[in-house]
Amino acid sequence: MQRRQALARLGLLTAAGTLGGAAALPALAQSDRPITLVVPYAPGGTTDMLGRLLAQHLGTALGRTVIVDNKPGAGTAIAASHVARSAPDGNTLLVATSTTLAINQWLYRKLPYDPAKDFTPVALLGSVPLMVVVHPSVQARNLAELVALAKAQPGKLSYGSAGNGSPQHLGAEMFKAATGVDFTHVPYRGSAPALADLLGGQLQLMFTDLAPALPHVRDGRLRALAVTSGHRQTSVPDVPTVAESGVAGTRDFEAVAWQSVVAPAGTPAATVQQLNREIVRIVGLPEVREALLRQGFEAGSSTPEQLGAYMRSESERWGKVVLAAGATLD
Repeated sequence: MQRRQALARLGLLTAAGTLGGAAALPALAQSDRPITLVVPYAPGGTTDMLGRLLAQHLGTALGRTVIVDNKPGAGTAIAASHVARSAPDGNTLLVATSTTLAINQWLYRKLPYDPAKDFTPVALLGSVPLMVVVHPSVQARNLAELVALAKAQPGKLSYGSAGNGSPQHLGAEMFKAATGVDFTHVPYRGSAPALADLLGGQLQLMFTDLAPALPHVRDGRLRALAVTSGHRQTSVPDVPTVAESGVAGTRDFEAVAWQSVVAPAGTPAATVQQLNREIVRIVGLPEVREALLRQGFEAGSSTPEQLGAYMRSESERWGKVVLAAGATLD
């Protein structure tokens, strides 16, 4: 609850009708150059969907062409380093994730960009909670029963993730540290193969993205025990939060991935403010909020300064998790 209130103060929960139109966008609107919005993942995923939705509305608002440029690889580092080296003129932007700005610096000894120094925060876009799901064969109907089962059989319950250092991995490790349970981590090359093995019974549980798991929960092939956000999700209102479980150590538990827009360091403040106003307005549109909700996102917004503060606090928080887990990618 405390974390939910803190995020609300940041503006993470967007109010309808925030900030109007493109009335004050002369610097950006006067250029004939296209704006490039770099997405750090391959086409077709949820981050790509978010980027394309934003590009469509931003292009219309500015009267500019906005091109989505997918640069996947190295845990978002390829895209991030490209944008960090780009001209700071507002014409190159990055859809940056919590991995990009708060986690990678703890996973890589030699990261080709500095999250704190190489970017100018523009706006928060939203957050994505995880959902704790188990195979139906697991004798646990709620989170307290899962913890009791894990403590009775240390290391015998296996969970899958999208790979070492992924939000799924670190969310589970945060839960392990909070509760003292011992799950065995099985890293995969992406969430889809891990989810497939969970459905097949090769794994017992996952801390997985909500959207891809939800159909399997609804048809009974998986059992949802909790969501990792600070409040219940409208798409699964009957699924409690981890903090509501009553398990010792989880009273303030929250683990969400988040998405944002950043620009190269040195981008003029007036340009950043103009972009922020438009992005906040776009994310507040009912049709955009609904599209995000269908993909498991909770729409969000912030000022550039609030996003910068959030980046710093999240980096500190996830750094403790990464160090405790001993996770590394080089």
